[in-house]
Amino acid sequence: MQLRPRHFGSFDLDKFFNDMKFKTSLALFSIVGIVGIALLVKYNPFDNGGPQSSPERDAALIRTISQVLSRGHFQPKEIDDTFSKSVYNLYLKEVDGSKRFLTQADIDQLKPFELLLDDQTRAGTFQFFDISVKSLDASLVKTQNWYRDILAKPLDFSKNDELQADGEKMKWAKDDSELRNRWERWMKYEVLSRVTDELEKQEKPEFKGDKKDFATLEKEQRAKVLDVYDKWFKRLQKLDHNRRLEIYLNSITNYFDPHTGYYSPREKENFDIQMSGKLEGIGARLQSDGEKTTVSEIVPGGPAWKQGMLQAKDVILKVAQGETEAESVDIMGWDIDDVVSKVRGPKDSKVTLTVQKPDGSEKVITITRDVVIMEEGLAKSLILNEGSVPSERIGYIFLPKFYADFESGRTSCAQDVAAEVEKLKKENVKGIILDLRNNGGGSLRDVVTMSGLFIEDGPIVQVKSRGRATEIMRDNDTRVQYTGPLVVMVNGFSASASEILAAAMQDYGRAIIVGASTTYGKGTVQRFFDLDNAAADNSVKPLGEMKMTIQKFYRITGKTTQLDGVTPDIVLPDFYNFLENGENENDYPLASTTIEPVQFNQNIYRIADMNQLKANSQARVKNDPTFQKVNENAQRLRKRKDESTFPLQAEKFRAWNKKQDEEAARYENMFQPIESFKIDNLASDLSQIQSDTSRIARNDSWIKERQKDVQLYETLRIMLDMIRIDGMAGKN
Repeated sequence: MQLRPRHFGSFDLDKFFNDMKFKTSLALFSIVGIVGIALLVKYNPFDNGGPQSSPERDAALIRTISQVLSRGHFQPKEIDDTFSKSVYNLYLKEVDGSKRFLTQADIDQLKPFELLLDDQTRAGTFQFFDISVKSLDASLVKTQNWYRDILAKPLDFSKNDELQADGEKMKWAKDDSELRNRWERWMKYEVLSRVTDELEKQEKPEFKGDKKDFATLEKEQRAKVLDVYDKWFKRLQKLDHNRRLEIYLNSITNYFDPHTGYYSPREKENFDIQMSGKLEGIGARLQSDGEKTTVSEIVPGGPAWKQGMLQAKDVILKVAQGETEAESVDIMGWDIDDVVSKVRGPKDSKVTLTVQKPDGSEKVITITRDVVIMEEGLAKSLILNEGSVPSERIGYIFLPKFYADFESGRTSCAQDVAAEVEKLKKENVKGIILDLRNNGGGSLRDVVTMSGLFIEDGPIVQVKSRGRATEIMRDNDTRVQYTGPLVVMVNGFSASASEILAAAMQDYGRAIIVGASTTYGKGTVQRFFDLDNAAADNSVKPLGEMKMTIQKFYRITGKTTQLDGVTPDIVLPDFYNFLENGENENDYPLASTTIEPVQFNQNIYRIADMNQLKANSQARVKNDPTFQKVNENAQRLRKRKDESTFPLQAEKFRAWNKKQDEEAARYENMFQPIESFKIDNLASDLSQIQSDTSRIARNDSWIKERQKDVQLYETLRIMLDMIRIDGMAGKN
């Protein structure tokens, strides 16, 4: 039962729920690989969210998972008392890491099972899980009554009190009285932070309107906090047995390593959508506020776009399968997943939506579902140059993930990047920058093929399976698509396949790696296993699938990226350089190990003078005021990360808040358009970009963001240095 409104890795965003004063942190921590819940609708045979649960199915599911883990995991662990204690702690951390729901009395009920979960896993029983669900359900009722009661009357902000927001720094509440006190402190914080924001707005010279006193603002903000928490609890109370069980099952799988996990049929389908970059649906992005489901965007080229009647800001009121409005189902108040399950459907099927337009009118719209390509997730290119040397045109390829359609093979990031390289060559670029920042990885097959675009042939990565000899994955194609200067950009969220490509290009000396102090540090390979193949009883199927770590990969030098990541040749200031946010922050990561190197060589391009390139970049960065601010802010964020105590006395809070605002203000708007940074679309892309207003808007926004990207601009200057030094050395 997921009780936290947001969660990022091991960093509990519950601390920052509803505008915590960790200025810039919410935007900061939202960068890495956050996948929306089925915002682009696709067919799923389980309209009700999945197969019906039963004791027999649950028992078969947990037994099958444990068997598959023992037989197939790269580094299996014994299902023993150590397993039991670890799963116990992982589960409690997941369902109540903030210690806002369970008391010591609840824990006392669960504690006897701490060393019995191994026995229950083998037996396919769920006494511990069942008791925990009952305790959490009871707590939802109890705590909802508490916060509603607390928010029903004015709050006292005169006491010298404080909120501890980090559950790891607290013990379990000894009783209901102490737990209720924690909720009162949370409500005080939620209201006080909002009131303080409103008071600060009123003090600004540009403020227009009637100024309100503290008491009036306090009353208004209590009502807003009540609404936020009511919507949150409504979502929590809708969690069904299957979704709660998934959390428990993933506490089991995550003990083996953080990337091994259970996927229900619905979750697996959403994963496939993200990996393939395509789906079958209507091509509309949906969002929900807990009551209304609103269309946030129409995907260009999709069926809704072609049909033309459904628009952004339309509110979906009813959904019917086919063209019969009479069979429409009212979906007001539904969870977004449940709405999606009604709207989705296979290619060529029809769905009828009753929508409310922004002017209040209602329309009935029938759309024929089709294949939708999510363009924003695909590789794309630009032409860059520096104002002082406009003749030196540099190609830029942005790759958000290593996507692939594993079923049909029709979508491949390697093929797409190859196509972008060809387009850039026709534009006569003098160098190419490949941007893998925030790229969390994906297809191992594609990263090997993509690496081969830049070398003759040879090993790209070594892969070690359990109990088997090391496999060397090679580029066997002697053709080289691009022979010129190459720079690969990375950051702390470049992971897995991104690290393989960056490491291979670095080891070959084929490219300069530029970016944050290190990459994520994920050096493991996962594969999906259909659990139905391991279950003999057809009555319990479908069980779903499990993504399981089956291999570790190694650089061709024999070193690993697991935990260690890839250290760039040229390190640039980055918000995350002083934060530990990689693989080593997860629970139970696999260890960093080494194996024997393999022979490799390339004669395509060699970096002429790496030391000079580093020195030039360091000098520019040192004298660049924006980079100085980035570095200062990174140090500030490092100091702030561990702060979790907030004052609840009004004047102290306001003084504390003012200090945070003043600190943050020094770093607001630090990124401004760089005048000498010239960015253009490729001529071959213009017709598609200009085919739709939403495409034009997205492209304009993308270019404007790149125009402020100091890391990209410095990478461009590194590339120009490479070209200049090559010219001095008589290359090319």
